[in-house]
Amino acid sequence: MAEDNLSQADVQEKLKEVFTQYEGESHELIPILQEAQKALNYLPAAAIKEIGRFLHLPESTIYGVSTFYAQFKLKPQGRRIVKVCRGTACHVRGGARILAEVEKTLGIKASETTDDLEYSLESIACFGSCALAPVVVVDDEVHGRVTTSQIKDIISGKK
Repeated sequence: MAEDNLSQADVQEKLKEVFTQYEGESHELIPILQEAQKALNYLPAAAIKEIGRFLHLPESTIYGVSTFYAQFKLKPQGRRIVKVCRGTACHVRGGARILAEVEKTLGIKASETTDDLEYSLESIACFGSCALAPVVVVDDEVHGRVTTSQIKDIISGKK
């Protein structure tokens, strides 16, 4: 599993930049969480503590919001994000086989990150690209009508 390698000082320094854009009011929580995650690649415990301090909110409130929304990650994420659709159209057209092949290729299961922090794998309910099913998205690049034989090239960026 991926290791947390951010120091308290790293977190504080990056959050200091994020906080300059805000006034420290509680209604700014979600945008601050979004910016913090963008700066840190995830929301470590030290960030939750600092955000709580900045907004004068208990850590439990910050943690509650960050676990409620799927967009927030509490574990380090890979530099490259691979998403596999598991919606109905993708399922009917072999989405389960696609996901299994991606898991085999990366050596991780959905919701996991490789030890080298290169890849994170997500299983998504639906991308809304049903006409292209089955769909795999690597970073922001959409790949449609994917077959298992294409997975290695898609992940490596050759396709």
